[in-house]
Amino acid sequence: MALISFAPHTGVWLLSTARTSYALRTDETGAPCHVAWGPRLTLAEAAELAVPLAPPASSFEGRPAVGEELPVDGGARYGVPSLQVRFADGSRAFEWQPAGHRLDESTPGTAELALDYRDRGYPLDVTLHYRVHEDSDVVERWTVLRNAGDQELTLPRADSAAWTLPALPGYRLSHVTGQWSAENTLHREPLPAGETVLGSRRGVTSHHANPWVMLDAGDATEEQGRVWSAALAWSGSWRITAQRTPDGRAGFTGGAGHDGASLPLAPGEEFTTPVMAGLFSDGGFGAAGRAWHAYTLAHVLPRPRETAPVLYNSWEATGFDVEPAAQAALAARAAALGVELYVVDDGWFGGRRHDRAGLGDWTPSPDRFPDGLGPLVREVHRLGMKFGLWVEPEMVNADSDLYREHPDWVLHVPGRTRTELRNQLVLNFARRDVADWAYGWLTRLVADHGIDFLKWDMNRAFSEAGWPERTGGADRVATGYVHHLYGVLDRLRADHPDLRIEACSGGGGRVDLGILARTDQAWTSDNTDAADRTRIQHGHTQIYPARTMAAWVTDVPNQLTGRTVPLRFRFHVAMAGLLGIGGDLSRWPEEELAEAAELVAEYKTVRHLVQHGVLHRPAGPGDDGPTVVQYVSPDAEETLLLAWRPPLPHGAPRRPVRLAGLTPGARYRDARTGAVHHTTVLTGYGLTLDLPPADWASTAVHLVRVPDGEVPAS
Repeated sequence: MALISFAPHTGVWLLSTARTSYALRTDETGAPCHVAWGPRLTLAEAAELAVPLAPPASSFEGRPAVGEELPVDGGARYGVPSLQVRFADGSRAFEWQPAGHRLDESTPGTAELALDYRDRGYPLDVTLHYRVHEDSDVVERWTVLRNAGDQELTLPRADSAAWTLPALPGYRLSHVTGQWSAENTLHREPLPAGETVLGSRRGVTSHHANPWVMLDAGDATEEQGRVWSAALAWSGSWRITAQRTPDGRAGFTGGAGHDGASLPLAPGEEFTTPVMAGLFSDGGFGAAGRAWHAYTLAHVLPRPRETAPVLYNSWEATGFDVEPAAQAALAARAAALGVELYVVDDGWFGGRRHDRAGLGDWTPSPDRFPDGLGPLVREVHRLGMKFGLWVEPEMVNADSDLYREHPDWVLHVPGRTRTELRNQLVLNFARRDVADWAYGWLTRLVADHGIDFLKWDMNRAFSEAGWPERTGGADRVATGYVHHLYGVLDRLRADHPDLRIEACSGGGGRVDLGILARTDQAWTSDNTDAADRTRIQHGHTQIYPARTMAAWVTDVPNQLTGRTVPLRFRFHVAMAGLLGIGGDLSRWPEEELAEAAELVAEYKTVRHLVQHGVLHRPAGPGDDGPTVVQYVSPDAEETLLLAWRPPLPHGAPRRPVRLAGLTPGARYRDARTGAVHHTTVLTGYGLTLDLPPADWASTAVHLVRVPDGEVPAS
């Protein structure tokens, strides 16, 4: 079956993925309308679902609130508009007029459909884009808007796409909320009637919500049930609105920007929205998550197949007190543990001795590094490790040479206070000169010092987001900023193909498909408490793969929570993603250093499963028992279980853990104990975990498939 096909006699377009279908058509009024999104259909079957638009039930109703591919503001429409436009003469309506289509199948395994429309009376062209891949069930959608007239128009709202669900008895909404150091708290709750708005007004993706949603009928579990989901590839302010209508329908629309923001469109100018990708799965939340992971690995991450190194970061050991001798001593200890990448955090540049000065002056501190970074970089490389640096290119302190020279480079509004958060201001990356400046010093820094890794941080939200030097600048900042941020990252990667970049924004404040298309991993949270991390990481992996999730082992009592948990527990939690170490190694006793070296070596034997395997979640945090994650190699030859048990009441039940994804009829040997288990037992009856009775117990179980011809021991 073709990826995209068309039935001229019904006007139905059918997008076919490996296991699902998405169908749409242009209705009798010229508007693009949804037909179906779910299990696989033929064109004839999709045509059966393409029923004519029913007349309104009363004069108070108008068109259905959900059901259009991009609901507009105009006519008898009273639902959430995905597109709002204000023309020069004050008109705010939009009327659809079809203007053709284009089908591009030139890329093997991929097909793209563009449906062209124009307004019936005003010069605005709108093109709806759809793209599918033969190896994924994800449907990518975005919209291109072009001012075809000779006067400026304004877009109060320009979403990427709207999505419609079938009529169900009820709907449940899944999403995450949080704050700094407490990101990704997963919520599953009934979708209320009316409109539910998720979003960020902070200029960044935010710790407080993440731009994805899932909807189900309220009966889906980790292993079964129909789930519809979508994620927005955008790293600035955003809004997703889910709605449940009185007639029993549900849908959601999403895109860049937030309420109150308008985008001017000059004559001849185009605006391309970010991609909003959607996915249907009938295998529950687990299958939906695995499909998102596979899509991210195949079509988002720039280098998904490489093996991420074990990392050490100096921040919690030294803070701003970055001295070459102390860093070299830490590097020697890190290398002895088996660390492969040594990262110097904040405090290496300019007059940076605290968070009140120095941001913007990106040259090595002359008093601390009189010979530059070269000697330290060479020593780290001599120890067999790669070298990384912390940078915060988008920020500036008022106490810096850069700000004294260019006070106009920050986001600001004339006559208003320049609000400082964390004692810093936001550089206006929407300005080409600012973006070029950042790119210039970054590419020189990497080239001149042999930098292998950048931890790219961004430690505050926008305020006074103005651009007074540009006409309409305040309305152009939000999108221009993100586009230039992406441009700097793209140019930097083109200059230095081997450079690894970690996305960070005070932890998990900027994690989304847009930034992940330009970075290799994300710093999940500034909260390194292993107990809290089980919940944070559980929320992260609902959409994003473990391959993107940086996790550290740090000191106890934890700097943030004061909690103390065993070193092994901390390692096992961090091993669920990209393992890093962030404690003060100069204070670790010899027995802990020896245990850490053993655990680093153990991670290296199984990281191919964590970073490239298929993730299952047999038991989530909050269940009555341990949290368990399972990674299965693509060929099902190996699997890894990581389990963590918080303190439980005496007498709490001890249940076997049922595994998934294994080869039927096979046997698997425990790499540590040598015990052999049958797939039927592991998947049907479960594995009893060997967890010690103490609080904060954890374990790692690595099972390797026994060759078919091997005779079982008697």
